Amino acid sequence: MRALLFLLSLTMLVPAQVTYERILHAYKEPGSWLTYSGNYLGHRYSQLDQIHRGNVSRLRVAWVHQSRATEAFQTSPIVADGVMYITEPPNIVKALDLKTGRALWTYQRTIPDDLRLCCGRVNRGVAVLDDKVFYNSIDGHMMALDAATGRLLWDVEMADYKLGYSATQAPLAIEGKVITGIAGGEFGIRAFIDAYEPSTGKRLWRFYTVPTAGEFGVDTWAGDSYKTGAASIWVTGSYDPESNTLFWGTGNPGPDWNGDGRKGDNLFSDCVVALDADTGQRKWHFQFTPHDVHDWDSTQVPVLIDAPFRGAARKMLITANRNGFYYVLDRGHGKFLQGKPYVKQTWASGLDDNGRPMVLPNTTPTEEGNTVWPSLGGGTNWYSPSYSPQARLFYVPAREEGAIYYKGEAEYKPGAFFNGGGQRLIPGEESYGAIRALDPETGDRKWEFRLRRTPTSGLLTTAGGLLFSGTSQGEFLALDAATGKLLWSIRLGGAVSAAPISYMHEGKQYISIAAGTGLFQFALE
Repeated sequence: MRALLFLLSLTMLVPAQVTYERILHAYKEPGSWLTYSGNYLGHRYSQLDQIHRGNVSRLRVAWVHQSRATEAFQTSPIVADGVMYITEPPNIVKALDLKTGRALWTYQRTIPDDLRLCCGRVNRGVAVLDDKVFYNSIDGHMMALDAATGRLLWDVEMADYKLGYSATQAPLAIEGKVITGIAGGEFGIRAFIDAYEPSTGKRLWRFYTVPTAGEFGVDTWAGDSYKTGAASIWVTGSYDPESNTLFWGTGNPGPDWNGDGRKGDNLFSDCVVALDADTGQRKWHFQFTPHDVHDWDSTQVPVLIDAPFRGAARKMLITANRNGFYYVLDRGHGKFLQGKPYVKQTWASGLDDNGRPMVLPNTTPTEEGNTVWPSLGGGTNWYSPSYSPQARLFYVPAREEGAIYYKGEAEYKPGAFFNGGGQRLIPGEESYGAIRALDPETGDRKWEFRLRRTPTSGLLTTAGGLLFSGTSQGEFLALDAATGKLLWSIRLGGAVSAAPISYMHEGKQYISIAAGTGLFQFALE
């Protein structure tokens, strides 16, 4: 396909050299933001503290970059060496000058008119490694751009968009590899996670999130239902360099709400999978919602922490799942350590000793409809959580909302919706959202800040003792990370459906957030 490339003031741009060593030791340069979540561990935490509890009320807009896109602006910028790299919907990559917000270069890919998409023409960001920017195109392509000019270096088709495949997540760059995944679960695809060689685009390995005949787990799918099993990849995963392990969340099985034809647990849908980064081989998996019939994707960013657990040091993976439960896993082998609800849920009496949900009767979708909490939006969704090692708290954008689930017919046709039902919200029920701080060991709630509506924004915590987030009504706010007290807010005029980041430029700390069609930068006045 032909691409449109605009080059502006190239002599002003010093090529990025974001080596793996820089990303690995991101804590040594807190003024940069080098991965989707700020570090490999998925914390979305900044060590910067120039902006803190005592002066956050003095935040003012420093500059705004306006996008002409009409779709949700979900980018999480990468910041390195005086340049910010962003995506704009539906298929635009830009490099911005940190001082002014001026576009240094723009790459725009021409995309087909007949895309098959469930959830809008969106994109969540890029990855940077060495002198290249890596980008997933919504029509299922993986591309590398020259970081200095935006020139296309290589372009690989991951899968055929006409069958419903798409790509919206930001890739993750590690040593010698760029990792990404494919989406399209509402179309009966068979999803996968890929690793590509940064210099050439050669595919190094592929892990299918749904096994095929003869592979481990295929017996968890009745008949040949694995062929349309979905288990999409929506959001960037995490990486443990010490064990060389990738951790990635997977989506719901297909069809979404009618499980009659796919009896069984349906591995590896609704899982976190731990993969050997060199080979893509599965080390272990943990399934949060076996045989999901409520569309509770487990694509939340896995958060990796080293902390005490019941009196002993432990390497853990923590996550608040869309199904309404908070989980603590041992990330070495995936053993379930702890779990409890963090929102209202009515589909399970609890979790057994292995973390398997004990499903209650009469909670599956029916033709007449069954009322269940949470809604298909889940207890949370893809919006980034945050972990503050300073406060030793885990923060999640929580949703309190139930729904009436319906089962419908599900006949697979290539490239057509394959969901087998749907939901509607409960008439007269007051749904709401909250930012909740949880004890990472127990899942106990320490505080909450209630929102008028269910959240659409991710979170950021900082060493200044702050938590930043946004709302669907266009508010951007700062809370005391220790107490949840509101310290500052501003109305930005458009919904916030991205996650904030923080960086330092010329001695000044900035907070960045996309809202409406603008990318806003805040600094102290």
